[in-house]
Amino acid sequence: MSSHPWTRPVPFLRIATLVLAGAMATIAALTMRHFFDARFPTSMARAAACQADSFFSCGSSATASVAALLLVPIGYFGLALATFLALAAAFATPALERTARALAFLNAIVALALVGYSLAVLRALCLLCTSYAALAVIVAIGFARGRLRPREPAGAGARASWAHLVAFGAITALGATGARAYHQARLAARSGDEATRIVHQYFALDSVRPPSTLAATWTVRSTARFEDAPIRIVEFGDLLCPDCRFFAGQMRRLEREFPGRINVVFQPFPLEARCNAVVQKDKHPGACELAYIASYRPERFAAIHDEVFAHMDDARRPAWRAALARRFGVEAALGDSATHARVRELIATGAEYEKTSETYAHGIRSTPTLLLNDRMVIGTLPDEQMRAIFQAILDQRSGRGKRFIEHWVE
Repeated sequence: MSSHPWTRPVPFLRIATLVLAGAMATIAALTMRHFFDARFPTSMARAAACQADSFFSCGSSATASVAALLLVPIGYFGLALATFLALAAAFATPALERTARALAFLNAIVALALVGYSLAVLRALCLLCTSYAALAVIVAIGFARGRLRPREPAGAGARASWAHLVAFGAITALGATGARAYHQARLAARSGDEATRIVHQYFALDSVRPPSTLAATWTVRSTARFEDAPIRIVEFGDLLCPDCRFFAGQMRRLEREFPGRINVVFQPFPLEARCNAVVQKDKHPGACELAYIASYRPERFAAIHDEVFAHMDDARRPAWRAALARRFGVEAALGDSATHARVRELIATGAEYEKTSETYAHGIRSTPTLLLNDRMVIGTLPDEQMRAIFQAILDQRSGRGKRFIEHWVE
């Protein structure tokens, strides 16, 4: 029988490692795609697709600060590593295996660290990232168990090949440059063509009526009466909702750009079954308590709202919420039946809108859901796109909007 390397039987471990590394590469590619979909939605529907607020939040990981390194999505590095590991399994020379063993171990450690960060900091779990981490651990074990190629001489050592590491680093850096350039181009386009498309889609939405009962709790107030501001937003929100925290920061930024033009009312919609019949399970335990605390004295709402969003992890603990109530002098809110009834009345206004999902009977079913000048936007939009909508609203109000397109082809 020939002893040529390519005529030897391929061991099961080598085949399994190759398949799993290929699956890792596929998941990493999907993660990159989701990164751009979440950060650069090309339609209002796609913007809302990942905003269903839950523990398995696909949006939180994609928009987190750790999701990109120097504008390069971390999914790209996962793709590069997984591809290298698949090649190492397919062409299992001793030097290539030693390099792959070291990189597989590093890949597994980083992937597990990112899952831990998601759980500890983001309070959410990305299914794609978790699947990648699980495969990374299995692939690392596959490389650690021994040589994938049978009958190779022993004594080659465990050190990685510097030549392979340098080649891998150079190719990865070259690809990262391209990924970074693409990200920069998408950032530039977001304030151009994509923003224009979002504006057209916004104005094409059906109008909806305001809630029959409007909360007395405001986060941005430019006029005495809500309807007097040119830009009016009713936010169905939850004080333990990460996307609501993003929206609050966005409004602080845009309020400076559009002074005296924006009114935002916070309509409580805690995602906790204790006070919200739309929620089938307690997605945010403690959200009802926070709604009572924040609503008890409307003049203190904005300060309580900002304090909770500044300490969202702490706000999940009952002791912190009790201390918050004492600090703002609203301890009575937790046992005040009138406040509880008022919050439930405001939550119930979410049932006044047509169904937006087959899963829920009501139109308002996730947070944040925005009624922006009587048009419904579910979820959040990037600053550039929200800014474009605001400017278009003001232009339309002042009559400065474009009334025709003139284009000549010679």
